[in-house]
Amino acid sequence: MSPSHDTAPAGEPEAVRFDDHGIEPIPAAARDSTPWQQFWIWAGANIAPINWVLGALGITLGLSLVETIAVVAVGNLFGCAIFGLFNLMGHRTGVNQMVLGRGAFGRRGAIVPGVVQGLLTMGWVGVNTWVVLDLVLAILAQLGVHGGAGLKYLVAGVIMAVQLFLALYGFYAIRTFEKYTVPATVLLMAVMTVLAVSQTDADWTTATAVTPGSKFTAVTQLLTAIGIGWGISWLPYSADYSRFVRAGTPGRSVFWSTALGMYVPTVWLAALGAYLASGGGSADPSSLVTGLFGIMAIPVLLLIMHGPIATNILNLYSCSLAALSVGIRIARWKLTLAAGVVASGVLAVFLQADSFARAFDHWMVSILVWISPWASIVLVDFFVIRKGRIDLPPLYGDSASPYGPVNRGAMISLGLGLVAAWSWQFGMVPATQGPIARALNDTDFSWLSGGLVAGGLYYLLARRAARRVPAPEVRAREEVLPR
Repeated sequence: MSPSHDTAPAGEPEAVRFDDHGIEPIPAAARDSTPWQQFWIWAGANIAPINWVLGALGITLGLSLVETIAVVAVGNLFGCAIFGLFNLMGHRTGVNQMVLGRGAFGRRGAIVPGVVQGLLTMGWVGVNTWVVLDLVLAILAQLGVHGGAGLKYLVAGVIMAVQLFLALYGFYAIRTFEKYTVPATVLLMAVMTVLAVSQTDADWTTATAVTPGSKFTAVTQLLTAIGIGWGISWLPYSADYSRFVRAGTPGRSVFWSTALGMYVPTVWLAALGAYLASGGGSADPSSLVTGLFGIMAIPVLLLIMHGPIATNILNLYSCSLAALSVGIRIARWKLTLAAGVVASGVLAVFLQADSFARAFDHWMVSILVWISPWASIVLVDFFVIRKGRIDLPPLYGDSASPYGPVNRGAMISLGLGLVAAWSWQFGMVPATQGPIARALNDTDFSWLSGGLVAGGLYYLLARRAARRVPAPEVRAREEVLPR
């Protein structure tokens, strides 16, 4: 693709071209994204009512408003910093996240996390669309529009069609959508925040978790749901979008733009949700909106609809890349379309959920059980073992590549990391409540136990394997990439 396809002449509107890239490294001529565009992508994906729900969860768990905001603000410093590091991988290589995982797991070994990622992204689309549907129907009912199940499925179909169109068109459409819509949603969010604060009598210090043990339990569960856990939950997506950043862009700019794009809206909306809940409001997004704003909720509804749509276009796009990474050989847009169909079925399941906050918390805790061990292995492999250097052709080569078809050390580390994460997980059903979590007063450090066990074991096994390979051969495998 020539540079002339990537920029519009001065004074003319920017053309949004179709993204025909798959999982091959993005050519330099097509890498024209900027750090600001990356910021808008991730900010848009996180200005969503989901973060209201998870912020309100802190109050539900028994923490005070001050404690809830502190846990969310401090926890996200760590989670979003890791997210920024993962974006550096895509920027340095031009390669999507699941293919980069082949460096640690091998080409066939990486199929396992690729399949998991593909399935989870479709599930996320169903969850996020449910939030939009719930809000739209609540506002329409307040305006006197009632249509029963028919209206519900009509609205769901329209929302899914918008999401699918943007995701089918690809990265350039996603980038343009966020560039022009997120600043407006930020302004609306600021107005909504002022209105909410002026109409809510928040209680800053009252907490129902009064003993040290119960308070510590609540802190660990909130950290997992939206503190550290929120940034970690986005790690499998990161390089899918940072691979489009201009090759000469300073790495620190990529790190800060993506980390802050995740941090600012997440903490902002979670704090708002906690603020409203501390004043006696509901954790349900539709109740929060209609109860506070009445008819004025209509412009706010535009903001609320934007967040889940902006999130779902990333889910659908990354789902197609995950499918390509495991070896499915059809056009990316066809895979995106198939993912949308499956996600529609997931949506039908989530419509039956009695408590969205509880269902979503359960969902979040469950996905961290696999993401934290996987991410720890990938992080150690790229930044510690390979010191940010990786030879790209073997990632796409045959089973004779130096990475091998399956890296047994990585698979063993992942398996034991999963066990460690589950052992310290406290989910909503007995099957997701590990023995360590139950023994330690229902605490949840699944992200920490899984990450430390998997990453630490992988480091030891990788160093041991490296000592068996002659130094010149090791050096021949590595290619220093521009930073």
